[in-house]
Amino acid sequence: MTRSEVQVPHRPPIVKYFLFFSYNHHMKKTIIFDLNGVFIISPLLSDRFNKDFGVKPDDFMPVLNNIMSRVRRPNSASVYDLWKPHLSKWKINFSEMEFLDYWFNAERENIELVNLAKELKRKGYKLIIMSNNFSERAKYYSENLHFLTTLFESIYYSWETGFIKPDVHAFELIFKNNGLKPEDCLYFDDSEKNIDLAISIGIDSYVFSEDSVEILRSLL
Repeated sequence: MTRSEVQVPHRPPIVKYFLFFSYNHHMKKTIIFDLNGVFIISPLLSDRFNKDFGVKPDDFMPVLNNIMSRVRRPNSASVYDLWKPHLSKWKINFSEMEFLDYWFNAERENIELVNLAKELKRKGYKLIIMSNNFSERAKYYSENLHFLTTLFESIYYSWETGFIKPDVHAFELIFKNNGLKPEDCLYFDDSEKNIDLAISIGIDSYVFSEDSVEILRSLL
């Protein structure tokens, strides 16, 4: 049976989303997941700043993208120190704790997926998280989202590893540390560019959606 490429239905025609199915995906025993937009869901921070403080997305997004590109790397300045000049410019008077609470408290676990992951773990699958993230957020998650410490074999944060997806070295580190090959794994991420990279190195990979939840259910 050959590997086939099946277009996911109900996607906007301007974007190409594909799921790559393999006849032996039931034999794979390691599943690698992205974190935000997969296990952790939240309203867009840009929408919240627009609604709560009147900061337009066109002004907010370049700042967010610049800061995130820095704090996701090792040895970054604190995320609050990088945000503080912009908060002052927008006349938002947050202390560091207030700012982090405002940001992170809106983030919630995807309960449906957490419950599904528990079933997959009981079934014998090794579950791994690989996330482009920063230290303050990771600390909040470890203290408040307890499923992260019980469900996953390991968690790879970019601020610790130094590898930011879609850097192939982020995947190679997981393979090396866990004695894996690309063909041993399934991978789920909400970023198409990360999925494209994973597919290019031989991992059965899926853009995270309701369709991919059904794929996970099929493994049980």
